[in-house]
Amino acid sequence: MMASLNIRAALLSISFLILALGLWEMSTQPPAATEATSEYELLMGVSGQESRVPPPSAVIQVAWAELSNPFYDAGANDKGIGIQLAYSVYRVLTGYLAAMAIALPLGFLIGMSPLMYKALNPYIQVLRPISPLAWMPLALFIIQDSDASAIFVIFICSIWPMLLNTAFGVANVRSDWVNVARTHELNPIKTALTVILPAAAPTILTGMRISIGIAWLVIVAAEMLVGGTGIGYYVWNEWNNLDLASVIFSILMIGVVGMLLDLALGKAQKLVEYKE
Repeated sequence: MMASLNIRAALLSISFLILALGLWEMSTQPPAATEATSEYELLMGVSGQESRVPPPSAVIQVAWAELSNPFYDAGANDKGIGIQLAYSVYRVLTGYLAAMAIALPLGFLIGMSPLMYKALNPYIQVLRPISPLAWMPLALFIIQDSDASAIFVIFICSIWPMLLNTAFGVANVRSDWVNVARTHELNPIKTALTVILPAAAPTILTGMRISIGIAWLVIVAAEMLVGGTGIGYYVWNEWNNLDLASVIFSILMIGVVGMLLDLALGKAQKLVEYKE
């Protein structure tokens, strides 16, 4: 039954894709030329072709050219899509892992200690709503390195969902489980690792999954600002070159990589879910 549902869902999804691509292709076809429009175009010296969104066939041609050699390096402003994505993923994972190293222990501390929660919560509530990109000018001034500044922005946007979900998951672990650990005279560290961590793991992974999605969104905007390398810079550079087919292709690649990052953490989340 489940296999049949999956097959039908896949067929329906493919049908939607074909329909959308067909409508897109037809909507981008140039209108039939008339004598009036031809004379006008001759007088104006423009054909109007550049003002239209490229059809899917043009995007597919760009995708084939880029994906057939994704790691070429022809200079500072001409690198393959694979290299650009690799730079972006590196920055995201570096900032993300740094945020994890701080958010998880601090989240445990806040979740296990009402005193620490009350002491730190005002700072969290002030810093959490600040847009990550608002930190970019300050980071560039202090760090004076565009690559490190982009990583810092990823760090600052990734830390809050992980921190809050960790604290929430730890604070909501059933008290009788903790009491059993106390009756067995487990020290706080062993209690945290053997009782609290397994119980709070699904909530923690939810926060980590939210964080990776936010980080991938932010890196694209950050790279547009700082330039150099990365998928965000690639999008901006192709826009400056008026190559809309490459812009659309890069947007699709951003979506695919974001989906893969989310799927990876989704699989990890299922591994720690409690099944009765």
